[in-house]
Amino acid sequence: MKEVLVSGKASFKIEVPYKLYETGQKGTKPLIVYLHGFNQNIDRFEKIVNPLTELNAYHLFIQAPYPLYDTTRSKQVEDWGRSWYLYDGEQQQFVKSMELSSEFIQEIIDGLLPNIEVTRLCLFGYSMGGYLAGYFMLSRWKHVNDAIIIGARIKTEVFSDRLHEAKHINVLALHGAEDESVFPEPQKKEIEKLKKEDYNAQFKLIKAQHNLSQPFIAESVLWLKENGY
Repeated sequence: MKEVLVSGKASFKIEVPYKLYETGQKGTKPLIVYLHGFNQNIDRFEKIVNPLTELNAYHLFIQAPYPLYDTTRSKQVEDWGRSWYLYDGEQQQFVKSMELSSEFIQEIIDGLLPNIEVTRLCLFGYSMGGYLAGYFMLSRWKHVNDAIIIGARIKTEVFSDRLHEAKHINVLALHGAEDESVFPEPQKKEIEKLKKEDYNAQFKLIKAQHNLSQPFIAESVLWLKENGY
């Protein structure tokens, strides 16, 4: 006869790297938080978005917490790709996982703010990082001023009764016109929904697929400069 004596859950700790850069003269300036895509890491992402780091700002790169095993066994653990959340198609699990990652990001930011002088905060999220950026900005709207979301969809349905709280946030949604991984039309509808709530929100198609190519970076740099970065 088998009897369960104890059944529970325990936390497991894993170290997750982040990097904070400062460009330009020392002093008060914006903070840009970079959230990479699925199976990327901060080292790879930093190289892709390098032109953005020329802006006079603090630049915070955070690596996603969930490591993705390298089935080729050709990479060291620090070179593995990472994932921001656990997704199996079930929405409650999806939202719970995004909330945990948002808490993780907020903890890092809160730990840095006493040591730097920040005028405003911008989220820059691509693909999986874009989904998380959308969730973070609507759940933590008091902390966010601007958001650039590329190749993702803002899940406004999670915040349908309180979208008005975040309408001060400027939003740029960029999407590949030929993106077949995350189709552009749903995101376009989300931006229209935000506009009806009086957001300063823009949706722009780029002649590209689901890859963070230089046209996306160039549009992001231009938009940030237009918004005082």
